Amino acid sequence: MPEIKVPELAETITEGTIAQWLKKPGDHVSKGEYVVELETDKVNVEIISEHDGILAELKAEEGDTVQVGETIAVVNEGGTSGKSDAPTDDSKEKVAEAQPQPESESGGNVQQENNDSDTKSNERIIASPAARKLAREKGIDLSQVPAVDPLGRVRKQDVSNYDPKQVKSEATAAPAASASQNKQPAEKVPADSSKPVERVKMSRRRQTIANRLVEVQQNSAMLTTFNEVDMTAVMELRKRWKDRFYEENDVRLGFMSFFTKAVVAALKKTPYLNAEIQGNEILMKKFYDIGVAVSTDEGLVVPVIRDADRKNFAEIEGNLVELAEKAKDNKLSLGDLQGGTFTITNGGVFGSLLSTPILNGPQVGILGMHTIQLRPVAIDKERMENRPMMYIALSYDHRIVDGKEAVTFLKKVKELIEDPESLLFGS
Repeated sequence: MPEIKVPELAETITEGTIAQWLKKPGDHVSKGEYVVELETDKVNVEIISEHDGILAELKAEEGDTVQVGETIAVVNEGGTSGKSDAPTDDSKEKVAEAQPQPESESGGNVQQENNDSDTKSNERIIASPAARKLAREKGIDLSQVPAVDPLGRVRKQDVSNYDPKQVKSEATAAPAASASQNKQPAEKVPADSSKPVERVKMSRRRQTIANRLVEVQQNSAMLTTFNEVDMTAVMELRKRWKDRFYEENDVRLGFMSFFTKAVVAALKKTPYLNAEIQGNEILMKKFYDIGVAVSTDEGLVVPVIRDADRKNFAEIEGNLVELAEKAKDNKLSLGDLQGGTFTITNGGVFGSLLSTPILNGPQVGILGMHTIQLRPVAIDKERMENRPMMYIALSYDHRIVDGKEAVTFLKKVKELIEDPESLLFGS
């Protein structure tokens, strides 16, 4: 029968995790219809069926890791589910009811007692894939989860509503032998086991983010330098132009477009910050694809604004809105995330006053924006004013970027933001 396999996705992606089956065994699938959602290191992709027929078998469950080229499902083009003529559980039960059963010494039905025991030991088998995945992430034994389903099938909402405290109190009075059923290694259990804990499995994307951040810090000579920007002029300019800008472009004028244009101008003055190290060579990039960090429920992603040097403010703002919506809806493609030359991250939207951003390898520079805060500023020897100030931070790879270039870059960004007309009307 035809098979559904994990397709080639990108050179750097060799495996993924089954995030969600969109079809279940027995469902009809059409050629080109989405069957499963696959979570990769960077984006979620939906895999289609190449054949018409019945989805006969799933060879991987939600939460399983699968390799590129691996068979994950089978389609029966004959139009049937492909199930064998072997008796079903229901028919087996009916046959069992028709047969006389030996009784135990206590007067009970031995066969029924055995069936009950088997059912308890195999409750995992009658749990939905989503329930199994959630249970694995939370470290929950499905045999302890009460099922609302009258047929005993444990569903995702049962796991979500599961109260471990109640089971904990019951387990305290249980025989010590039941402790052997705990599958968690002893060394991972907290010293004070009476304290409530929750064990959550890291998503594939979060694992990738963690690994790459550690890799960057181990394989680069990262250093951070700081400056501060007076945001008075850019805030006044936005206030004057925001209505007209929106009417003409159907998009709002934000701070990120100003910083994007300022970064491009500063990179042209300090080209090594727009470069990449490849072995013993430096790859000098003559284009400006600026990545903008976006926070999602699955972690930080960095979609890229292509050819930012050739775009005006309205085009940049439009790109930002489009990429942010795609990130929120988990619709970013691999092309949206690959090939950036420099990154901007804005921790200020979460209230961060100051931070040292980590490089987005293999890039050698990243600019961190922070929250705008009123601070007293000396205007001259006689005057002080409260001004809206922002700290900015540049993390860079000291292997090819010297302190002089880093300071020059930040100073150029500061000058342009404090003179925003030169950016807005010069683009």
